[in-house]
Amino acid sequence: MNHHSGTTSTASASDAGLASRTPRATRLLSGPVPGVLLCLAVGALCMLASHFTRSVSALLIAIVLGALWRNLAPVPHVVDSGVALSAKKLLRWGIVFLGFQLSLESILALGPGVLLVVVSSVTVTFLLTAWIGKLMGLDLEQRLLIAIGFSICGAAAVAGAEGTIKAKEHQVATAVGLVVLFGTLMIPAMPALGLLLGLDERGIGMLVGASTHEVAQVVAGAGSVSAAALAVAVTVKLARVLLLAPVVAGVGIYMRRKHSVRGDKNPPLVPLFIIGFLATMLVRTTMDLPEVFIDGASTVQTLLLSAAMFALGLGVHLRSIFTSGIKALLLGLVATLIIAAVAASGTVLFPPA
Repeated sequence: MNHHSGTTSTASASDAGLASRTPRATRLLSGPVPGVLLCLAVGALCMLASHFTRSVSALLIAIVLGALWRNLAPVPHVVDSGVALSAKKLLRWGIVFLGFQLSLESILALGPGVLLVVVSSVTVTFLLTAWIGKLMGLDLEQRLLIAIGFSICGAAAVAGAEGTIKAKEHQVATAVGLVVLFGTLMIPAMPALGLLLGLDERGIGMLVGASTHEVAQVVAGAGSVSAAALAVAVTVKLARVLLLAPVVAGVGIYMRRKHSVRGDKNPPLVPLFIIGFLATMLVRTTMDLPEVFIDGASTVQTLLLSAAMFALGLGVHLRSIFTSGIKALLLGLVATLIIAAVAASGTVLFPPA
C-alpha cells in the first residue's frame, strides 16, 4: 500500500514537473522572444545589405521591408508582442547609443549662422505643422506626432515622443508611414533643389541635413552628392537630433498643463531614454573615447534602430494612411514643404563656412 502510494506520488511529481516545464516553453514561444529575435535578425540582414547598396541605409531598408511585409503578406501573430516591444524598447536604446555619435564641439563648430538655420528649421516646422494640423481638424496626438517627426528626425522622433503624447497605435503608424513616404521623396529632391539654387557641395549638404526627415534619408541624399556634402549633412542633421530632448520635454509640459491625457498617470516630463541620450552625448563630448568604442557604439545603435524601424514598418498600414488619413497625408506634404523652404532660404542666407 505504501509502495503504491509512493509510486503514485512520484508519478504525480513527474507530471507536475513536466506541466511546469511545458508552460515555461510555451510562454517563451508565445511571449516577446520570437518577435524581438525576428526584428534583430532582419536588422542585421539590413545592415549587411546596406554594405552592398551604400546609398541606401540599413534603417531605410528595414522600415520599407516591414511596410512591404505588413501590406503584402500576413504577419504571424506569434511575433506581435515582440514586434511591439522592439518598436519601443529597442528604439529607445538605439537613441541612447546615438548620443555617442554626437559631439557638442563638432556641432558648435558649424558656426552661429548654421545653428540658427537648424533651430529655425525645427522650430518653424514644428509650430506651423501643429497649428495647420489644428486648422485641418486633426487630433492633437496625430498633429503633434507629425510635427515632431517631420521637424526633428523622422520615425525615431515619432516613436520617442509617442509615450509622452500617449498616442494611439494607428496614429504612430500613420506618422511613421508619412515620414517614410515624404522623406524618401526628399532623397533626390533636396540635392536637386540645391543645384537649382546654385549651392556648392557643402551648401547642398547643409540643405539636405536641415530639411530631410530621417538620418538614413540624409545619408542617402547627401551621399549621392559627395563626401564633403555628406560630412556637413550628417553634422547638421545631428544638431537637429539634439533638439529632440527639449522638444519632447516641452511637449510633455504642454500635455500636462493644457490637456488631459488618457490614463491615470501623467506622461513623463522627460522620458528616461532622452536623459540617457543626453548622458551618452556628454560622455562623447567630455571624454576622449577610443575610435573602436565609437565604431562599436555606432554598430550597436544601427542594429537597434534597424530592428526598431523594421518593427515600426510592420505597423504601417498603407491602406489606412491613404483612406482614413487623407488629412494626415496632406499635413505631411505641407510640413515637408515648410521645412524645405526654411532650410533652403536659411542655407542661401547663411551658407556653411
